Amino acid sequence: MALQFRKQILSAERFESTGVFDVNGDGIPDIVSGAFWYEGPDFKKQYRLANLEPQGDYFDDFSTISMDINGDGRIDFVTGGWWGGTLRWRENPGVSGKLWPEHIIAETGNIETTRAWDIDGDGELELVPNTPNHPLVVYKLIRDANGRGTGKFDAHKLKFAGRENDKQGHGLGFGDVTGNGRGDFIFANGWLEAPPNPYEDEWIWHPEFEFPWGAGVPILVVDLNGDGVSELIVGQGHGYGLAYWTQAQKGNGSRIWTQHPIDPFSSQFHDLQWVDIDNDGKCELVTGKRFRAHPHNEPGLFDPVGWYIYKWTGEGFAKIIGDFGPFGSGHGLGISFAVADLTGNGRLDVIAPGKEGLAIYYNEGDGMKEMPLIS
Repeated sequence: MALQFRKQILSAERFESTGVFDVNGDGIPDIVSGAFWYEGPDFKKQYRLANLEPQGDYFDDFSTISMDINGDGRIDFVTGGWWGGTLRWRENPGVSGKLWPEHIIAETGNIETTRAWDIDGDGELELVPNTPNHPLVVYKLIRDANGRGTGKFDAHKLKFAGRENDKQGHGLGFGDVTGNGRGDFIFANGWLEAPPNPYEDEWIWHPEFEFPWGAGVPILVVDLNGDGVSELIVGQGHGYGLAYWTQAQKGNGSRIWTQHPIDPFSSQFHDLQWVDIDNDGKCELVTGKRFRAHPHNEPGLFDPVGWYIYKWTGEGFAKIIGDFGPFGSGHGLGISFAVADLTGNGRLDVIAPGKEGLAIYYNEGDGMKEMPLIS
């Protein structure tokens, strides 16, 4: 694989999450990050949508999940963070330059970040915040008879037993571990097997592994070798390490999980995406460093900043550098980055937020340097 990316700096703003969707209804994708949105196709016009006060090194804004929440045909987005302790949505007013009203979905406690997954298999995405010190709750948008959002959500606290407490911990993933077609939840110290009715039935707890503290979000559930059995890909958000874990079933129905390193020499992997970035029909792992994930001395804090593509070769992963260098030169990927085709050329671009600013990496298709295989 060979890829080349053209870097465009959009802003020096320190927001760590971004999303791509059509804000103004002109059919052209726009970029939303923190308190601003950037109008496509050149993203040079910046519009304020909120007034956000910094919380030390951070902002209380750790996700940018787009959906039409109130059914008015305009795309809104969901956010929330550690300090406010709430899951919130911002309402698209349909007027450029006007502030977006904020609505509280729920009082959740500290949110590491939020992701959207189809938990009940109905084709619609539900909201799942990673609240390390609180239970796992799924928030489902209530729709009217015509399928339009009503601006309200049902909260479903999942039922499960066999665990000392119901706190999530740092790190969360979702995907089919068993191969039965239902999505399971992954924690840092085990996984929850989904029942037929996810909101009414009891989930089964499997304490089969223990990832180091600080697992990122999401923990990916993917079938790397196409054998119908899923592997887990885990990045460490507050230390060194990126690895995948293979499963083997024991006679009693439980599983043994084996760790395989992908990149033990890089750190602070918070967001991971499994996408086909080189257009070869197979997905690659895209991830990178969250610059100053914690603003104190943790492993890898002062290392150079970068983001990377990891290509599965059938035996391990080859590492391809998207960007890399000291602060001021290299760029990471924040807590929630975006991958989207911004130009309509059929190639996925990378939109990189972070405390070092907001940047676009336009995918130009070839010429990228490949690093040695890590097996």
